[in-house]
Amino acid sequence: MNNRNISMLCDFYEFTMAAGYFSEGIHRRNVYFDVIFRNVPDKGGFAIAAGLEQVIDFIKDLHFTDDNISYLRSKKLFNEDFLSYLKNLKFTGDIFAVPEGTPVFPNEPILTVKAPAIEAQIIETAILLAINHQSLIATKANRIVRAADGRDVLEFGSRRAPGVDGAVLGARAAYIGGCAGTSCTMTDLQYDIPASGTMAHSWVQNFADEYEAFKTYCELYPNKTTLLVDTYNTLKSGVPNAIRAFKEVLIPQGITQYAIRLDSGDIAYLSKKARILLDEAGLTDCKIVATNSLDEYIIRDLIMQGAKIDIFGVGERLITAKSDPVFGGVYKLVAVEDENGQIIPKIKKSENVTKITIPHFKKLYRYFEKDSGMAIADELCVYDETVDDTKTHTIFNPLETWKVKTLTDFSAKVLQVPVFIGGKLVYTPPDIHSIREYCTNQVALLWDEVKRFENPHIYYVDLSQKLWDIRQKLLSASLS
Repeated sequence: MNNRNISMLCDFYEFTMAAGYFSEGIHRRNVYFDVIFRNVPDKGGFAIAAGLEQVIDFIKDLHFTDDNISYLRSKKLFNEDFLSYLKNLKFTGDIFAVPEGTPVFPNEPILTVKAPAIEAQIIETAILLAINHQSLIATKANRIVRAADGRDVLEFGSRRAPGVDGAVLGARAAYIGGCAGTSCTMTDLQYDIPASGTMAHSWVQNFADEYEAFKTYCELYPNKTTLLVDTYNTLKSGVPNAIRAFKEVLIPQGITQYAIRLDSGDIAYLSKKARILLDEAGLTDCKIVATNSLDEYIIRDLIMQGAKIDIFGVGERLITAKSDPVFGGVYKLVAVEDENGQIIPKIKKSENVTKITIPHFKKLYRYFEKDSGMAIADELCVYDETVDDTKTHTIFNPLETWKVKTLTDFSAKVLQVPVFIGGKLVYTPPDIHSIREYCTNQVALLWDEVKRFENPHIYYVDLSQKLWDIRQKLLSASLS
């Protein structure tokens, strides 16, 4: 989304609905939309919110050019009064969102829009695109980083990403999720995310022999040397030639930071054998990097098998979230204002229970144990409710209402923060490194049971009694 006007990034029905609101005279009525998701990718216990910075950039630049208006006029669906309105449109509403890097759970509002109906409708697709894509990749990256158990994970997937933004913003999201860096130079240029790389097999093949390829690379990049050792034979030539190059070029210079990369074969077996060869040669500081279609399950298995790997480079299965490539965030109307400014809750009913929405303009709380700091549960309240964490507070499961918990020694935090108020940006996005650190710290406040890859504990997202009563009343109301 960098330096581009993407205001026309809309589903066409957003324009037809907007024109309808205009013709019916309700286009200035404030409406409330929530961005929610219903299922965590890979059947995980939580997701990671990301993409807010790109939403901010989009909203700040929202405008329609003469060419845009001419295109809409050519469809012969819209009258000139509506097109004139669009020509002068700027965002004047409010946006509230959870900060990037926050662990989030199904049915929670990641972002809430309060704005005049046309403004709120027109921005739907661009908001969903930014949040769905980056939340998906940040969530996948966090799973992979947790599987690596303290070892660095590098995002190596640009060439398999779905387009330019898929590569650049995907790498950004992967960094938020915990990756230590990326192979994508453009992401480093735009977002200050460390870019690094090793070499390709073609480098080795362009020399008369493997040793000359390694020696030359060490001479050219003595402080950034990672040698790819599987072009011909990993253990019989690759590792021995790497050892020779390190000893003849780097060690005499006092350089101790260097590595080899394994990109094929039985990574567990080869890494253990390579580690023995390196250690016997006295190169105990040499790191071993592993690549080749890795994901969280393969990484976890490699570690369980005793693989001697220090750094994982993960490509296509991260940048495309290959195992579950759709985040599934949706943009749902939850309230409207009447002519007196009173907020009227709205609900979407469905025979599919998971698609029934939670109505009203809401406030999202997260509760933490005071002694351990660990997250206990989240609670959705009506916007005008306030939780006093100096007093006891009772929460209950909105589906199994007999499950009740009374909180005593706890702290309460409102998760959403104001981003735009009256069309003005009131939020300063943190730098990308602070977002990554925040994400790491917030994930650490979730119990290990919630972080399991298989059958994670279901983290409770409760409704306040007031909100639950409103929802039940709307569900019971006649459709007439």
